Amino acid sequence: MYSRRVGDKVTEFGTSGMLYRSNKLMYDRATNTLWHQFLGVPAVGPLVGSGIKLKLIPSLVTTWEDWLESHPDTTVLSIDTGVYPRASYRPEGDPRSIYFDYRSDPETMFPAPHRSSLLRTKDQVLGLKLDGQSKAYPLDALLDQPVINDSLGAKNVVVVTSPGGAARAYRRGQYKFSSPETSAGAEGVPLLRDQQGREWQAGEEALVLAEDPSQRLERLPGHMAYWFGWFAFNPDTEVYSGVGPSP
Repeated sequence: MYSRRVGDKVTEFGTSGMLYRSNKLMYDRATNTLWHQFLGVPAVGPLVGSGIKLKLIPSLVTTWEDWLESHPDTTVLSIDTGVYPRASYRPEGDPRSIYFDYRSDPETMFPAPHRSSLLRTKDQVLGLKLDGQSKAYPLDALLDQPVINDSLGAKNVVVVTSPGGAARAYRRGQYKFSSPETSAGAEGVPLLRDQQGREWQAGEEALVLAEDPSQRLERLPGHMAYWFGWFAFNPDTEVYSGVGPSP
C-alpha cells in the first residue's frame, strides 16, 4: 500500500493492464506515467528520472473476522462498483475465485526471467526492506514461529504473526519478545512480552507498551507477495532461515 501523494499533490492511480517481470504496472491519471507496483517508482513516462518515490504504508493481509475483531468500527469499501460483478472480488483462496487456479498453479501465467530456487515460485513471503537491505520471511515459517526476533542489516526487528497468517513487523531496539499465554488483548490486538515481563500491544502503527503508551516501537511496511515477485525486484534478498539472531 502506498500514499497517493506525488510531490505536493494527491494523485489518482489505476491499473494499466500491463506487467513487468510478471508484476502489475500502475498508472497515474495526472501524467499517465506507469509505476512499478513493487518499487513505487516511475517505470515509463514523463515522471521517470524525477526522483519521486511513493511512500510505502504498512498494510495487512488478513481475514475479515480477525480484522473486525481488532477494528469493530472499521468502514468497508463497497464492491458494488458497477464495473465488475460481486463474484469478481472473491478472495483468492476461495475455489470460486477467478484467481484460485492461478494461485494453486505452481507456474506463472507470464514469463518471470529472474528467479531463484531458494523457495518455490509461488511460496508466499513477507518481504521487508530496511536501510537498503531486504529479507523474505516465508509464510510457513511465520506460522510456525508467531514471534520472530531477527535482524535486518544492522537493525533489530520483530515479526508477529496471527494464527490466520496476518504478519506485522516492527523495530525492536534491544528488546527481545515472546508470546504470552494470552496472545490477544482487548479487541483482539496481539500481545507480546519483553524480557522484563512487560506486555506490548502489536498495533497497526506501532508496538505499544501497555503500561506506558508513550513508549512505542515503529511498525515497518512490508510486502506480502509470491516469492517470484519479491525476488524479481529484490535479487539480493536474504531469506529467513528459521533461526533468528542472538538476543
